[in-house]
Amino acid sequence: MEIIHTHKSYWKANDYPYIRVVEISESELQELIAQLSRIDIIEWLMWNDRNGIYSDESSIREFGQVMTIEEGTEIMLRQAEENRVIKNLTVI
Repeated sequence: MEIIHTHKSYWKANDYPYIRVVEISESELQELIAQLSRIDIIEWLMWNDRNGIYSDESSIREFGQVMTIEEGTEIMLRQAEENRVIKNLTVI
C-alpha cells in the first residue's frame, strides 16, 4: 500500500522562493523555521543540497530512521548561514 502525503507546501502556499532563506536575517530565519513543518524543512534541504540524504525513504535506507524536525532545523540553519557567507563573499 502506497502512502500519499497530503501536506500543502509552505513554500508553494505562500509563494515563498527557496532562495529567500539565505537573504533574510538570522532572526527572520528563526521566525520562518518556527512556521515550517518537518516536511517543509526537508523540502528546502532537498532543494538546497540535491546530493544530501533528507527524504524519509533515503534516510531510512542510509541511517535506519527518518530525520527529526530538530535535526532538520539544525541542518537548515547551518546551510542557510553557509550559503549566506558564500553569497556575501567578494572577489578582490
